[in-house]
Amino acid sequence: MHNQKFFAPAIAGVFAVALASCAQPQQAQAPVEREKPAPIVLETAAAFDVKWPTLGPPIIFIAEQLEKISGGEIKMQVHKPGKLTPPTEVLNAVSSGKVNSAYTTAGYWAAQVPAAPIFSAVPFGPEALEYLAWFYHGNGRKLHQEAYDRAGFNVHVIPCAVISPETAGWFREEITSAEQFEGMNIRFFGLGAEVMRKLGAQPSLLPGGKIYDALKNGELDATEYSIPAIDAHLKFHEIAKNNYFPGWHQQATIFELMINKEFWEGLSGHQRAIIEVVCMASMTNSAAESEFTQGATLIRQRDENGVVLHYWSDEMLKTFHDAWEEVLKKQKEDAMFKKAWDDLAAFRKSYDVGEQHAFLPRR
Repeated sequence: MHNQKFFAPAIAGVFAVALASCAQPQQAQAPVEREKPAPIVLETAAAFDVKWPTLGPPIIFIAEQLEKISGGEIKMQVHKPGKLTPPTEVLNAVSSGKVNSAYTTAGYWAAQVPAAPIFSAVPFGPEALEYLAWFYHGNGRKLHQEAYDRAGFNVHVIPCAVISPETAGWFREEITSAEQFEGMNIRFFGLGAEVMRKLGAQPSLLPGGKIYDALKNGELDATEYSIPAIDAHLKFHEIAKNNYFPGWHQQATIFELMINKEFWEGLSGHQRAIIEVVCMASMTNSAAESEFTQGATLIRQRDENGVVLHYWSDEMLKTFHDAWEEVLKKQKEDAMFKKAWDDLAAFRKSYDVGEQHAFLPRR
């Protein structure tokens, strides 16, 4: 009883002090301002003129979305072809760290990385959706990176755009037989150029911006370059009126964001994830844009510019395919090419079963 009398006033006093302190106005503490870290800047060498339709917009889309989604933590400065390094030297420049990133296509690096064209476009190859299935859910991305690693290049590669089937070429005269290719000076891309060489043509890989003048001055007899919207922008129709389809050499074309490997490994997991996801979004956006432009462009070319739209005969397609089979045998002598090709071929064999049952015939 004595203890209760002693402790009760003491406890009451403690509570009184506590209540009084709670009643006192608390002095607001100023928020601590933290300096934002400097943004990560991708100085990106573009292999194509960013003002061109379909080819240019993907990397601009990527640059805009990276800054928005990262809240300014990641920025991309896109530089026009040749400003940081010549387009033909982009791979070496990114690998050495002279440039930390580039927007290009793997088909340009066949001489240095023989397997590279498989990750860009192959004759009689996959359409866009089939390509994406192999890249994202098959072994495409793993093999894409392995091809550069095996060749000794210090780069990390991410697929970042895909476009629709290209045209098969622009010719001054109608092509009625494969013999007409003999001695023809033609601009042609990637492995398709090797097929044309088998048929007696003399292919070259002129940059897009130089093709028109080469056609005009007779340096080129014919050319292919890209999808109808881009070809129309480059005005090939002013010189050659015969436009051939289908683009057997490029049923879809993948473009890549190439980043110096040390630079990539220095990014946080969060930053890498943002870049990967934005590139995946760009794949969807570029595929949709290129599909959107096809029909309207061909109508204008035919009705306003006098272009004659041709579809290769079954005989000519067989000629191209037979020549491709010969080229393929040679290409598979490279171990990495064979590894990637065999994987893609196995995937396509199973994909074909679904494709043949799932889709309505186009024609």
